[in-house]
Amino acid sequence: MSRRVSLYRLAAPLALLAVTGCAQNFDARVNRFQAMPPVQGQSFVVKPEDAKLEGSLEFATYAGLVSQRLSALGYSAAASPDAAALVVKLGYGVDKGTEKTRTVPTAYGNCWGWHDPFCGGSYWGAGFGRPYAWRGGSYYNGWYDPWAFGGRWSSDVESYTVFTSDLSMKIEKAGSAERVFEGSAKALSTNDNLTYLVPNLIEAMFTGFPGNSGETVRITVAPPKKK
Repeated sequence: MSRRVSLYRLAAPLALLAVTGCAQNFDARVNRFQAMPPVQGQSFVVKPEDAKLEGSLEFATYAGLVSQRLSALGYSAAASPDAAALVVKLGYGVDKGTEKTRTVPTAYGNCWGWHDPFCGGSYWGAGFGRPYAWRGGSYYNGWYDPWAFGGRWSSDVESYTVFTSDLSMKIEKAGSAERVFEGSAKALSTNDNLTYLVPNLIEAMFTGFPGNSGETVRITVAPPKKK
């Protein structure tokens, strides 16, 4: 399954990320510092930042995704941890979420919704200067803007939860522990499912890898195409 990925340079490193959902684009803020040596097939091993995750099947899944991306760039997975020239340390997580509220418009009176042909007073008159057209059992091009005119609309307040997920990746030279890469990726979402969040954060981390040192970018990952 291929995915379309876009990269945007941020004018402000602390720009707010868009809230994402499973069927939508995934927006992440990625920050990278790097002094990576030229790719010459160096061997690597992926380890968890949290020692408690050693032997975790969940971590092994995400480590496998990182290994695939590094291998595609020309690095090679080490036959054993002791044989690795580079040590990749991976960490990830999601917070408990923050409650948010938003105001949404609701129709009242004789209006039945966004595309009610009777709300404007006539079949073709939408009330706001743009007619409805009947096509295939639906009304199109109606122009009921609840924010612009008022008087015929009420509003409800909805609450929802926003979660902040993050991924960190550090690469060091084995033996000397010399750091050659530090990266972080963060995103806001309306779910806390790590099996969805972490692969997308990894995809964002490796978009344009290793990137320009000290640069913060916004990266948009499109959802997988349906077969």
